[in-house]
Amino acid sequence: QVKLVESGGGLVQTGGSLRLSCAASGSIIMFNGMGWYRQAPGKERELVARITRSGDTNYADSVKGRFTISRDNAKNTVDLQMSSLKPEDTAVYYCNAFRIVAAGRNDYWGQGTQVTVSS
Repeated sequence: QVKLVESGGGLVQTGGSLRLSCAASGSIIMFNGMGWYRQAPGKERELVARITRSGDTNYADSVKGRFTISRDNAKNTVDLQMSSLKPEDTAVYYCNAFRIVAAGRNDYWGQGTQVTVSS
């Protein structure tokens, strides 16, 4: 069973930085990709950043130039470096991993970590 555990959330002031880390229970190369989503109160969960098995990345427009996603296949971790944080970045951040299978796509989620940016 796949288990994803996030860490690194917390409270930071506007303009500050945080680094989130997601540790997988097994090898992350078995996933087609991994990423970070976030969900703010009253809003839908949205993709923040994603990195594929081959290392290709994509970001939400709102975080481009401020956030960087990276992966370490040896440690089975995916990190999200967040800089120049804004109050609108406040949300619960979720680690995601997915596999493309014959029937479609299997998604796996962590429990989430709270990020709060104070103004």
